[in-house]
Amino acid sequence: MFDDSISSDALRKALRGTMFAENIHLFDEIGSTNSAAMEAAQSGASEGSVFLAERQLQGRGRGGNSWHSAAGAIYMSVILRPNLPANDILILSLATGLAVSLAVEHVCGVAPDLRWPNDIMLGEKKLAGILCEMNADATRVRHAVVGIGLNVNQGEFPQKIDAFATSLLVETGKQWPRVQLIAALLHALEAEYSPLQRSPGEVMRTCIARFEKRSSYARGKRVKVADEYEGVTDGLDERGFLRVQTATGPRLVISGGVRPA
Repeated sequence: MFDDSISSDALRKALRGTMFAENIHLFDEIGSTNSAAMEAAQSGASEGSVFLAERQLQGRGRGGNSWHSAAGAIYMSVILRPNLPANDILILSLATGLAVSLAVEHVCGVAPDLRWPNDIMLGEKKLAGILCEMNADATRVRHAVVGIGLNVNQGEFPQKIDAFATSLLVETGKQWPRVQLIAALLHALEAEYSPLQRSPGEVMRTCIARFEKRSSYARGKRVKVADEYEGVTDGLDERGFLRVQTATGPRLVISGGVRPA
């Protein structure tokens, strides 16, 4: 019988030597891992603290959208204290997208697409999403929480999202051990984050270039932005924002959902 349980001991062993190994918090059920992590960070919880839940009652995505949170997926949030000004925090979402994509490819042998700024896709369906939240003042980020929702072993989805959501089980026909995926994901995230802490400017440039290479959405894709206008994507700027060429000229997408037109 396939064992898909998640244990703190197994994760600590798999994460030994990383910044994430020592403070792992597991919940059967929680409102939102991001909310719990933000509260803990505000109270001084250490960088690298990990919050995981089997189910979320109030899971949420970017823009206040709800996130379907049935059993069999990975719902995880981590506390980071990045050496970045608040204006550059988008790079955390892009770096996390790279980490998720690389981890899924390493473990499962499928290479997800990246849809700016925070969606991980297989084909035209969403496999995972990222939600970055922060507490900052005018000069620095005090703390950030990176939330990741990755659909792993769900065999089906509610009718209202079935047309645009997928899972690793649906796509590959196999169940996958979530402990292995969580460990691969956090190893990949540390590999993205640690250089960013040491040399933010240089690493931001390489991270943005690597994101573009793994994203079919970054260049030459006709998209609709927040149901307001359409255009063709033209890469990311130096801070990671999306450039779109429209009929009335170039636009820079700071926020708002990007979808195929």
